[in-house]
Amino acid sequence: MSQTAASLAGTPSAALRQNAEREASALPPLLVRAQQLAGSVLSGDHGRRRAGMGDDFWQYRPLQQGDSRQMVDHRRSARGDVQFVRERELQIAQTVHLWIDQGASMRFASSPALPQKIDRARLIGLALSILMLRGGERVGLTGGSLPPKRGNLQVLRLAEALSRDQDQDYAPPEDRAMAPHARALFISDFLGPFAPLEQALSKAADRGVRGVLLQVLDPSEEQFPFGGRTRFESVTGALAHETLKAAGLRDRYLDRLAERRDALNRLCRLAGWHFGQHHSSDSALKSLMWLYHAMDRGRV
Repeated sequence: MSQTAASLAGTPSAALRQNAEREASALPPLLVRAQQLAGSVLSGDHGRRRAGMGDDFWQYRPLQQGDSRQMVDHRRSARGDVQFVRERELQIAQTVHLWIDQGASMRFASSPALPQKIDRARLIGLALSILMLRGGERVGLTGGSLPPKRGNLQVLRLAEALSRDQDQDYAPPEDRAMAPHARALFISDFLGPFAPLEQALSKAADRGVRGVLLQVLDPSEEQFPFGGRTRFESVTGALAHETLKAAGLRDRYLDRLAERRDALNRLCRLAGWHFGQHHSSDSALKSLMWLYHAMDRGRV
């Protein structure tokens, strides 16, 4: 190493860069992909675009009856005969609760070319959290294990928490520790027992919590492309069913799936929530953009 290179390597800026590179190399792949996905949506700050007590300038407007003289912007008003008031954008942090089903049923993919449902759920959930946090919101998990907070450090905490699997086939939604009048996002295949979900949304509605249910399914769960002798088995192996004529089950299965979807829609309408769907073969960006607008304060 030359003397110049050696001296540069010992500077504080070089040490900072090395530390940054070391930290970046340790980031979970999930976090890197979520940041990239969020970056595809976010081109600017998630502004509220309403007048209020904030820091960012929004607009000038003429002085109105009832306005205080202290509100007058004298520099702008000096340009003419009309007095103008300088309004700022409303900046009120909102609380967003996230629940992602990490049960074994979500660890399913019908093809090596497709992501597991849990991988797609985690990616979309974390990317939305990044968008909300960049907009100044407080984001955390339901249940109190990771309380809602603001800031970039919360992204790392979320990425770590979302990387943990659960053992049971169908994990019930966690409905504890949801702040009154907060927003929430539940992501699951919603193929497990229905009663725990009803209880969770009923409790959320009682607390004024509004949000979105996003159902994530593998394409095979929509199409049921099975025929002949087939053994169906849950991811954990706890549930199994074998048949000689799988094609004969197709119509009954699709009817049951449609019934579940109707029930999810009805439940969301009663609770004041939105219902969305995502297939693991589709673009994650499309669902993220839909969620980003659905979770906006003006709609949820």
